[in-house]
Amino acid sequence: MKELERAIGEITEIAKGFGLDFYPMRYEICPADVIYTFGAYGMPTRFSHWSFGKTFHKMKLEYDLNLSRIYELVINSNPCYAFLLKGNSLIQNKLIVAHVLAHCDFFKNNARFANTSRDMVESMAASAGRIRQYELQYGKDRVESFLDDVLAIQEHIDPSLKRPRLQPQQEGEREAKKRKIATPYDDLWALDEQPMDSGSETPKKKIPQEPEKDLLLFIMEQSRILEDWQQDILTVLREEMLYFWPQLETKIMNEGWASYWHIRILRELELSEEETLEFAKLNASVIQPSKTSINPYYLGLKLFEDIERRWDQPTAEEQKHLGRTPGKGREKMFEVREMEMDTSFIRNYLTKQLVEDLDLYVFQRTGNEWTVTDKDWKEVRDRLIAGRVNGGNPYIVVENGDYMNNGELYLKHRYEGLELDLKYIEKTLPHVHHLWGRSVHIESVIENKPVLFTYNGRKCTRRFL
Repeated sequence: MKELERAIGEITEIAKGFGLDFYPMRYEICPADVIYTFGAYGMPTRFSHWSFGKTFHKMKLEYDLNLSRIYELVINSNPCYAFLLKGNSLIQNKLIVAHVLAHCDFFKNNARFANTSRDMVESMAASAGRIRQYELQYGKDRVESFLDDVLAIQEHIDPSLKRPRLQPQQEGEREAKKRKIATPYDDLWALDEQPMDSGSETPKKKIPQEPEKDLLLFIMEQSRILEDWQQDILTVLREEMLYFWPQLETKIMNEGWASYWHIRILRELELSEEETLEFAKLNASVIQPSKTSINPYYLGLKLFEDIERRWDQPTAEEQKHLGRTPGKGREKMFEVREMEMDTSFIRNYLTKQLVEDLDLYVFQRTGNEWTVTDKDWKEVRDRLIAGRVNGGNPYIVVENGDYMNNGELYLKHRYEGLELDLKYIEKTLPHVHHLWGRSVHIESVIENKPVLFTYNGRKCTRRFL
């Protein structure tokens, strides 16, 4: 422990010397059961749900069979908490400390994390207590069923850095809804204030007036069947998803940034021969490329290294036409770390040369075999971006909250070449129906034809438009 404490101090000073800017750090060493519990729940403390237990058992089984291993867990908070796996060797913990310091620097300085709550650990603990109280008050089965409904659509939020304010007339309508009627006849006084019938009906305002991406927020504000405790749970889960969302948008950048710096920091340490060999082996296992998927540690690291090289040693043409000054690699890296997210990171900095050097390609399954279908660098880049748009989730908006003038919910999938999974549609629409209380529709594209799926509370149907 004394050697680890000494190493933490030394690594922290080296990281600061490189210009990393992070929150105060808190380190804890935890047994595997605790680390994997935190990993399954996503946080040290959170509400209870069966899906977290399912994730825990899967992750723990892979650990027990030596198929995968979580060495650490770092929390985006102030102070920043890092949980280290009990049983790690000293050199493993040195690498992990350098890695989590870079993660914390990314959390603190990347624009996508600017609006995240830095005291979410305490907030989640308080929310978990309230949800446990709801289980005692309304029954565990009822609360868990409602959690199932919300978790089924939790990714459909709007994580925009800035959201437009409600229009004044919308605010007025919301206030009018909140007014309480003193007697059963008070609403009759409002008849005197209404204009006389001119023979033509005033067109009804569409709800929402513009397509709304934040499905959770729309249901929270417009659903007619939610009780107060359900509104509270919906608010809790939406706030938690907003907290996690930047991590979905910056997975490649974040892991690449941490991998870049743990390599540079450990190069500054005086390691023994045995430690050097163990570090090389561990680092190679972290950043090794995969033949069948993208390793975010590897791709992110290579992108940052390429940025450093190109801005340190710009060509004569780049110096002349782009005004690049040699030796600005690190400065450019810090700029990218602050302003970009995965989609823009790949779009702006994945070059033809890098795609060829990394041997990236597009592949798909044909029958029982996987075949390479394209190696064009632009196609590879665009496929990588497509998989990162909206955190890798379908882009769905609320088109109409009063469809058919019957209070039905009409959703639309912004189709961009990837079809929705039909089984997921049939499983998810009932959950949306439970939250909305009336028939739910979703428009999408199947086999290049527009199709409308509908769930009316009994069965799911579809028809081509």
